[in-house]
Amino acid sequence: MTDSSSPSTPEAVREHAAAADKRRRRKARPASRQWRRRGLMAAYIVFVLLPIYWLLNMSFQSNTEILGGLTLWPNDFTVEHYAKILTESSWYMGYVNSITYVLMNMLISIVVALPAAYAFSRYQFIGDKHLFFWLLTNLMAPPAVFLLPYFQLYYTVGLFDTHVAVALAHCLFNIPLAVWILEGFMSGVPKEIDETAFIDGYSFPRFFVKIFIPMISSGIGVTLFFLFMFSWVELLLASTLTSTDAQPIASVMTQTKGASGIDWGALAAAGTLTILPGIVVVYFVRNHIAKGFALGRT
Repeated sequence: MTDSSSPSTPEAVREHAAAADKRRRRKARPASRQWRRRGLMAAYIVFVLLPIYWLLNMSFQSNTEILGGLTLWPNDFTVEHYAKILTESSWYMGYVNSITYVLMNMLISIVVALPAAYAFSRYQFIGDKHLFFWLLTNLMAPPAVFLLPYFQLYYTVGLFDTHVAVALAHCLFNIPLAVWILEGFMSGVPKEIDETAFIDGYSFPRFFVKIFIPMISSGIGVTLFFLFMFSWVELLLASTLTSTDAQPIASVMTQTKGASGIDWGALAAAGTLTILPGIVVVYFVRNHIAKGFALGRT
């Protein structure tokens, strides 16, 4: 007996084979797309991490090997460059200075931005939108525009070459950025929570610290991340407003040229160590950043 469902003519056989091939392609398509996406993601990760790996590779090579040719792994493994950075005050004080003014700027910016963002999110007053837009215009101007006024002002009042000078200069850009980010998160909190807390007898400072700030902790985490990122990588203001006592590491790295040429190994080691504080900050606020960006998408 023959199966009545099997094709009996050449045309039916071809149609049956084409349908079977179509079903097979349909089943195989998700797997192929998945592998394609994985391949693209792997290529992207390699593309992003390659400069970092090359920087790390150079930091363990001697200057002779760096200038001699292309090597994927140090043939003459050395840690002398890291030892130089960690033992010479001209190097490691650059990291101390950078971390000092960055932390000062983050503290000042977040303390000022929290009540300002609350005012923009909860109250309506004459010129509120114009004032909010004016704050954002500070982000549109390059730091070089404010370089000369800051230099003259700080030199006159005696703040030149201090950590406070750089921290306050960065506030011009970081406070508007913090207000802009925090206002969006605060606007997502219902105003009924404020009214309920005041009815229950909470004073405004107690309500703001005990109830409101914990509700926007993810937004604060995102804000601190961006504040750190701008202040840590900014070079123009930091290098111009300092000379010796508060000189940041980015400025020190631009002065590695000596009588024998550029110290490429020390420069690579300094660049590697410069990445570490950012990794530490991202590690500690990673949960807040993930929640904050998720809230931002909604």
